[in-house]
Amino acid sequence: MSHTIALVGGTGPEGRGLALRFAMAGHRVIIGSRRPERGAEAAAELRAVLASGDLTGTSNEAAVADADIVVVVVPYEAHRPTLEGLRDALAGKIVVDAVVPVRFERGPRPIEVADGSATEEAAVILPQSTVIGAFHNLAANVLLQPDASVEADVLVTGNDADAKATVSRLAAEILGARAVDAGPLRFSRFVEGLTILLIGINGRYKAHSSVRISGVEVAP
Repeated sequence: MSHTIALVGGTGPEGRGLALRFAMAGHRVIIGSRRPERGAEAAAELRAVLASGDLTGTSNEAAVADADIVVVVVPYEAHRPTLEGLRDALAGKIVVDAVVPVRFERGPRPIEVADGSATEEAAVILPQSTVIGAFHNLAANVLLQPDASVEADVLVTGNDADAKATVSRLAAEILGARAVDAGPLRFSRFVEGLTILLIGINGRYKAHSSVRISGVEVAP
């Protein structure tokens, strides 16, 4: 099934990487930004490396209006104000939160979130949306190489089984990715914390490590 997917704050490396992979899988993709011209520029850059695909850029508000699935990839400091500003427009949609509450001070450090995690915070801010946590642990520079296999598992959290299944199918369409059900929304804090751990490991080893869950068979 084809979707229209908006990337809120999608002009950064992670947003552009996911946009590229979703477009390659045949979905209509819209890159959103606070400045619509930045969204349009990012989309144009990605179209230049795509053989085909429906990929455009605009403002966050316009991107969300046309989408049935929205992926949030803003920096954590912009998380609450961005979601509060888009609350009404996001009602009734699947919202995938890929934000990591991290700051950098001699390496990555976690930011304490009152609701437990960025994903849980999103669920509180967006009571009329179905919030799912996913796509935290994929290396942006690998996503941005169209022919590269990510060789990673996508840990998916959420309380709605149908929405989790939809997001898991999206993840499985990325070359080399598996979707692993990581439990209810309250487990999102562990996924986000694992991401911070990987950032530190990657910095020390100058690597692009990812998550692989062994001993688990995942249906294609």
